[in-house]
Amino acid sequence: MNFIHDSAIIENGVKLGENTSVWDNVHIRKNAKIGHDCIIGEKSYIAYDVVIGNYVKINAQVYVCAGVTIQDKVMISAGAIFTNDKFPRAFSIEGQGLASSAPNEETQDTLVGEGATICANATIIGGNKIGKYSMVGAGSVVTKSVPAYALYYGNPARFKGWICKCGTKLGEVKQKAACGKCSSSYILKNNILEKIE
Repeated sequence: MNFIHDSAIIENGVKLGENTSVWDNVHIRKNAKIGHDCIIGEKSYIAYDVVIGNYVKINAQVYVCAGVTIQDKVMISAGAIFTNDKFPRAFSIEGQGLASSAPNEETQDTLVGEGATICANATIIGGNKIGKYSMVGAGSVVTKSVPAYALYYGNPARFKGWICKCGTKLGEVKQKAACGKCSSSYILKNNILEKIE
């Protein structure tokens, strides 16, 4: 059973999975799709046609623009912002008035991979991919794609090491690594870290 706060605005065509909670002053635009067992925190904005998977936690005051796809088990902390326009202008270059805010052929897509964490106040520039089970540190500005299991932070965000699926930072990884917390094992090939199943 879903929980939807009385102050939330959910437009036509939105699909919400079972057991998803939408908190106060959230605005979800038309045709967005949100999976089951998700939390959309207070004052967050989900734009047109955004796709959000299952078991996703979005904290307060998160801005998810058009063109964003968020896979299962993702954590997006408070104040995180996604962008989708490299060269935005307020005015219409074709004539008078404001530029349209609707998605168009220049809208940049962003994919957030399964299990990734985007920490508080991070900004994700459009056109990038956040790899599965990676982590973007608080206050970071992501200007390029983040590999799977990578830890990135800073402005601009840079590689700071590898991180386990459980969220523990791995030590130096040359070829193989094991997590000291959950004992998961990894192998590094061509600068791509993969979990050994």
